[in-house]
Amino acid sequence: MTASSRLPVSIEFFPPKTPEGVEKLRLVRQALYALKPEFCSVTFGAGGSTQEGTFNTVRDILAEGASAASHLSCIGATHVGVREQLATLQAMGVKRLVALRGDLPSGYGAGGEFHYASDLVAFIRAETGDSFHIEVAAYPEIHPQARSPESDLKAFASKVQAGANSAITQYFYSADAYFRFVEDADALDVQVPVVPGIMPITSSTQLMRFSDAWRRDPTLDPAAAARFWRRHRLHQSLWSGCGDRPV
Repeated sequence: MTASSRLPVSIEFFPPKTPEGVEKLRLVRQALYALKPEFCSVTFGAGGSTQEGTFNTVRDILAEGASAASHLSCIGATHVGVREQLATLQAMGVKRLVALRGDLPSGYGAGGEFHYASDLVAFIRAETGDSFHIEVAAYPEIHPQARSPESDLKAFASKVQAGANSAITQYFYSADAYFRFVEDADALDVQVPVVPGIMPITSSTQLMRFSDAWRRDPTLDPAAAARFWRRHRLHQSLWSGCGDRPV
């Protein structure tokens, strides 16, 4: 594949929690910039719990000359609080947001002035016009809280109708589910790019935990997955004393 035909990609980072993590992430970003990502996004903790770390990481990415997108979640948030966040992001020079409903931290009540991601998208547009390119989430294998595939698709359509420019999917196991979702969205005249989200598998335990939480259907049964990861760890250990390891 030539440079001119390379598919555009974006890279998502979690905000680090320690000074050591900040430095490690900086080094990782420098290596990943070789992929020439269209933008790098930074996640936003439940209930805004990582706002400082998210915004600091976004600042660092911008300072390194890359395009940065901040995730922004609205569950439990107020209009005043989100308005302040938008003003901060605009002052930083951010041009792209990933607008999400988000999940409340354990122990929080329902509260807040936003109930759905579509409410957040509409608020961003009302407050800032076209200042931001707004990404939203899409769920080819259906959001676990959706009543039905049809209601989930309508929820996606409502985010686009509220002003979203494009979408990034939750990771999925079935490519057919992705293509079906895109076709069904097109049938509803939802005409925005729907970009597949890809999650690098670095931990079998984490993968299974995420899949259980999101009710994903792994193509491998747990026993087969465990066998795969035992072989993977053995392969890595054989390289442990070498100067170059496979990536």
